[in-house]
Amino acid sequence: MQDQTINICIIGLGKVGSAFFDAIRQRQSLHLVCVSDLAETPTKAQAIAEGIKIATLDEIVAMGKKIDVIFELTGSQAVRKELREKLHNTRNYHTVVASETIARLIWPLIGDVAQ
Repeated sequence: MQDQTINICIIGLGKVGSAFFDAIRQRQSLHLVCVSDLAETPTKAQAIAEGIKIATLDEIVAMGKKIDVIFELTGSQAVRKELREKLHNTRNYHTVVASETIARLIWPLIGDVAQ
C-alpha cells in the first residue's frame, strides 16, 4: 500500500500560520517537513525547540517533490510570486502552493484552534 502521508511546509507563522502549525501536528497523516518566517515568532521558536526545520524559500524549493503542499500564509503577493516562479523554474509541478484563500477555506475545518 502506498504511503498516504502528506508532506507540508508552512511559510508565514502569524495567526493563521500558527493555527495551521498546531493543527497539522495533531494529524498522523500530515507531516510538517519545515516552516519559514523571517520574523522571530513564538511559533518559530516552538518549531526550533521541537526540531522542525526552519528553511528559506530556496531551501524549500530545493526539497522538490519531498513537499506535497506549501501553505504560503505571509499575505505577501511578492513572496507567493517568487515561490511559484522558483517552483516553475525547477519544473516542480508536484508541489501545490496553497494561499490564504485556501487557508480560509480550511480554517473552519480545523476546529477550536481557529476560533
